[in-house]
Amino acid sequence: MMWIVENWYLLATGVIVGVWTYLMLREFRQQPDEAQMAKVKEWLIWACVEAEKNLQSGTGQLKLREVWNMFCSVPAFEWVAKVISFDLFSAWVSVALSEVKQMIVKNDNLAEYIYGDKKAEEVEKIKEQIGG
Repeated sequence: MMWIVENWYLLATGVIVGVWTYLMLREFRQQPDEAQMAKVKEWLIWACVEAEKNLQSGTGQLKLREVWNMFCSVPAFEWVAKVISFDLFSAWVSVALSEVKQMIVKNDNLAEYIYGDKKAEEVEKIKEQIGG
């Protein structure tokens, strides 16, 4: 009982975080399927950018695994990860990655964010890959 009195702020924080997470999950699940997929797609684009930044080019399978691990750790997407196959997720990532590549070619700031000093050579590789 004394522990509860001494650590009431931890319990209050836990309750607040739990209620907030529940409300966010409920809101996400109540959206139409198209809206949910749009949010997943938007998140996948961000995750692909971050994986590319962290692992750089030439590490495709590692980036896919990193994006999968990030996806599984997002509370709003945990249930999605349980009902889809890894192959379907991989296809979603491929679509997101092709969009990311287009964005990198068109946006110098994004290319700089991801590749830093190697921006020019990496953008050229991407242009060759996408045929642009």
